[in-house]
Amino acid sequence: MPSIAIVGTGANGAAIGADLAEAGHDVTFIEQWPAHVEAIRQHGIRVETPEENVSANVPVLHFCEVATLRRRFDVVLLLVKAYDTRWACELIKPYLADDGIAVGVQNGMTVDDMTEILGAERTLGAVIEVSSTMFEPGVVDRHSPRSRSWFAVGSLGPATVGREEEVASLLRHSGAVDVVDDIRSAKWMKLVINAAELVPSAILDLSIVEAGHHPGMKEVMMQAGYEAVDAALAAGRSVVPIFGLTSVDPTNPHGFVDTLMDVLLDKYVLSHTLSTVLQDWIKSRRSEVDQINGRVVDELRRIGRSAPVNDAVVQLAHRIERGELKRSTDNVAALREALSPPV
Repeated sequence: MPSIAIVGTGANGAAIGADLAEAGHDVTFIEQWPAHVEAIRQHGIRVETPEENVSANVPVLHFCEVATLRRRFDVVLLLVKAYDTRWACELIKPYLADDGIAVGVQNGMTVDDMTEILGAERTLGAVIEVSSTMFEPGVVDRHSPRSRSWFAVGSLGPATVGREEEVASLLRHSGAVDVVDDIRSAKWMKLVINAAELVPSAILDLSIVEAGHHPGMKEVMMQAGYEAVDAALAAGRSVVPIFGLTSVDPTNPHGFVDTLMDVLLDKYVLSHTLSTVLQDWIKSRRSEVDQINGRVVDELRRIGRSAPVNDAVVQLAHRIERGELKRSTDNVAALREALSPPV
C-alpha cells in the first residue's frame, strides 16, 4: 500500500484525503491553517455531502512541522493554491520517494513548475472538478459527492507513461477518473471554464449559478470562456473532452465552451456553490485570478491579441483585493463594457 501525503488540505484536499483514509489508505495531511490542524488532531476530519457524511482520523502536520518528518512518500497529492505551487514543491521535495509520484490536483497551469522542481519522472498532471467549502476548521461541506465529482490524470512525457493508473486508482475513491493522453490540453480546457465562472461570479458576490442567471452576466461569462479557449489554442493546445464528454468538434471551439458550461452547471455545480475565489475573498485571502484570467490575457497578448473581458476581470479582482471596490452585482456594468464585439 502506498504512503500518501496530501499537501494542502483545504476543502477539496481534506475531502479527497478523507475518502482515501476511509478506504484504508496510509494518508498524511500537511496543512498551513493552524486551527484546521488542531481541529483534525482533536476530532478528525469530517466531510458532509448531500449523499453521506465521511469521518476519518488522519495524521496531520503543520507546514512548519514538515522538517521533523523521517519518512518519504510514494504519492504526493498537491492541492495548494496555484500561486503556492513552487514553494510547496520545494517543501515536499525531500520527502518524495526517489521513485515516487507527485500530482498537482489543482486549477491553473502548474505542471511546468512542478516538473522543474520535482522532475518530469516524478510528476503527473491532473484536472479536478469537485465543489466544496470549508469555513469551520476540521469540517468540509462537500457539495459534489463522489457521484458528481470527476478527475483526469495524465503523463506529461514518456518518463511517467504507464504510471497514471497508480494515481487514478486512488482518486477513484473520491470520484470518476479518466486517464487522458493530453493532460496539458485537458488542464487548459478546465482553465477555460474557470476563467468563465470563478472570478466573474465572485466579483458579483454570487454563487456560480446565481451569476450565470443574473441579467447581463451570461454573455460576460461566455465571452471570458471564448477568449480562454482562444488562448489555449494560441498556447499550442487542443480542444479535448473533459467532464466525461467523449467527443469534441475541434472546428468549433467556442461551441465547445457552450457545451462545457452546460455540462458543468447541469452535473457538477449546485445552485448554492460558491467559487473558490469567492471563498478566498470571504476569508480575506487573495485569489488565483492572475493564474487563471491573467494567464488568458498573457497568452493572447503574446500573439498580439487582446482579451478584453478577462482583462476587465483581472482589473476588477485586483481592485477588490486592494479594498478599492466591493463585491457586488453593481460590477456587472463594468464587466459588460468589456464585451467586444457586443454579444
